[in-house]
Amino acid sequence: MTSAVLPAPALFQPQRAAISMLASLLVAFGVFLSGFVINEPAPYELFLVVLIAIWAVFGLRLSKHIAPLIVLFVVFNIGGMFSILTMDNVKDTPMYIAVSLFLAFTSIFFAAIIEADQRRLVLIFRAYVAAAIITALLGILGYLGVLPGGEVFTRYGRAMGAFQDPNVFGPYLVLPALYLMHGLLTGTLKAAPLRVIGLVILALGVFFSFSRAAWGLLAITMVLLVFTMLIKERTGAFRLKILVMTLIGTLLLIGAIIVALQFDQIADLFSDRAKLVQSYDGARHGRFERHAIGFLMAMEHPLGIGPLEFGLMWGEDTHNIWLKALMDYGWLGFVSYVTLIAWTLVLGFRYLLRDRPWQPYLMIGYIVLIGHMIIGNVIDTDHWRHFYLLMGIVWGCYALEMRWQARLRSGAELHQRPLPA
Repeated sequence: MTSAVLPAPALFQPQRAAISMLASLLVAFGVFLSGFVINEPAPYELFLVVLIAIWAVFGLRLSKHIAPLIVLFVVFNIGGMFSILTMDNVKDTPMYIAVSLFLAFTSIFFAAIIEADQRRLVLIFRAYVAAAIITALLGILGYLGVLPGGEVFTRYGRAMGAFQDPNVFGPYLVLPALYLMHGLLTGTLKAAPLRVIGLVILALGVFFSFSRAAWGLLAITMVLLVFTMLIKERTGAFRLKILVMTLIGTLLLIGAIIVALQFDQIADLFSDRAKLVQSYDGARHGRFERHAIGFLMAMEHPLGIGPLEFGLMWGEDTHNIWLKALMDYGWLGFVSYVTLIAWTLVLGFRYLLRDRPWQPYLMIGYIVLIGHMIIGNVIDTDHWRHFYLLMGIVWGCYALEMRWQARLRSGAELHQRPLPA
């Protein structure tokens, strides 16, 4: 009697599947850590440094589909290195550029692993939602004063969760809020209560951050999501469902805000923060005048003036991502950054409504990225970890589309099984 021997590929297939699952779970854990950035370097950076290094050794594949992302991010950071050369005293600026380069690598990493396995999108989004809800709760409870030692999760009387700045905390919550909103509009009633609870927590977190950029970002992206879904869905019944649920959700959010405004502390801060132009915006050498000064300075300093120098020179940072690129990364960095953003937005728009398993993730990521481009005119999104994750998601979905089209051309059989929400 002879025993059957499995072929080598079949023998190792279970081990490979287990390793792939473990790798995906580690990625999800890394995304989860992005919601806790009280100190720097944060656990997110430390964990991803190790994870990316291990992945690079054991088979991280960078395809031609994400080559523009790689090249333009590298050129962007080369511009920052040239900018350092203009400084008499470099101070800590090499570390600043090192962080910029690392964050660029995280974007490339996320794009590559999404292209390798589209199922990682589900884990990434769910891990992001979990982190956002926890950090939002920390911010809300800290702001309301019901959490012992909760003042560590607030700053300037505003909720900031496990972040260093309310203006980063608020925008961080927008992607998972849209993900839960999309689930409400397309999912089953069975899962609706949990999604409603999560969405209310995230919306309150954004509200209590008292960040005008976050308020605007959430409002703009919610409108864009509903508008995009109305265009994509062709049935009248589904469109009616979207409109009715959107109206109900809007009324509930407005009601929650009205209740919150009954408290004097909240109402006073809201009335102050709700002003479109603050005193530090329109005053002499205020935000808007500094923008004008900075763009004029860029004409005389093609290599930039050095990372962080603008803030030291004028007492406040640029608060404008385009000006930030000019001042800290020079014209080389600015042109590469604008090219990358334009390329990303054009590609995302081209494939936004195609019926693909990853289409909801592309749509949500793309819409939130557009929102970040808009608020980038009044706030500096450089070094925002979730911004680089957004770029990785959009480019990863684009790479999946390119692979899909290649298989179509080759005549391979395709399966349109959607990813779980």
